[in-house]
Amino acid sequence: MLLAVARALRPVARSVRTQVRPRSTVAEAESRFITGHPDCNVTPYIANLVGRDLHKKSAHPLGIIKDRIEAYFAGLETSYDVFDGEDPVVTTTQCFDDLNIPPEHPGRSKSDTYYLTDTELLRTHTSAHQSQHLRQGHEAFLCTGDVYRRDEIDASHFPAFHQMEGVKLFPPADVGGAMTREEWLASPGCELIAKDLKKTLEGLCDHLFGDCEKRWIDECAAGAARAHACLLYTSPSPRDRT
Repeated sequence: MLLAVARALRPVARSVRTQVRPRSTVAEAESRFITGHPDCNVTPYIANLVGRDLHKKSAHPLGIIKDRIEAYFAGLETSYDVFDGEDPVVTTTQCFDDLNIPPEHPGRSKSDTYYLTDTELLRTHTSAHQSQHLRQGHEAFLCTGDVYRRDEIDASHFPAFHQMEGVKLFPPADVGGAMTREEWLASPGCELIAKDLKKTLEGLCDHLFGDCEKRWIDECAAGAARAHACLLYTSPSPRDRT
C-alpha cells in the first residue's frame, strides 16, 4: 500500500523544493542534538533534518496524504485522537523497552540508531509514543512523525523519513483474557481484530485511490501475534485519473 501511495504522489513530489533553514536554527539544532556525550553519533547533517515538520505542511506530499488519511479515520465509527507533534527525542525505555524489544536487538545498536546520550535517542519509529498515549488513557489514536535510522542513502533509503500508525484497543470481553501465543492465534478475539484491521485498511485504500482491487497475504512478523501485508492493485492507476 505504501508503495502505491509513493507512486501516486511522485508527480507532486517533483514540484516540491527542499527548504533551507536559517543559520541560527541550524546552530540551535546542533547544540541540542550533538551533545558531546560519548555515545552521541548525531551528525550536523542529521541534526539539521530534525524539526522540518514536512508532514504538517498542507501543500507538501506528506501533508496531503496525512490529511487524507486523517479525514478517512475521522469518518469511522471509532473516534481516533490525532497526534503529530511529539518530540522526536525519546528514551530507550519508550523506543525499545516498552515495546518488548530485547536488549540484543540490532535496532538498539549505534550502527542503526542515532543516540544523543546512552538513554536518549532520535525515535526510530512512531511506536515510541504508544506507551505514553496508552497510559494517558487514549484507546484509539493516530500518530505521525519524522523518524530516524542510520541507513545508507540510496534510491530507496534515507536516514530521515516519516511514519504514520494507528492504535485501537478492544474491550477484554470481546477479545478474551490472558492466554498463550498459540491460544491467541486460534482464538475468536484474534480473528475479530484481524477482520477489523482488514476492513479498516481496505476502506482506507478505497478512500485514497477509489474503488480498487486488493489482495491480502498473511505473514508472521517477529514479535507480533499476527501481521498482514496489503498488496494494492488499482485499475485505472491513480496517475491515469488526473
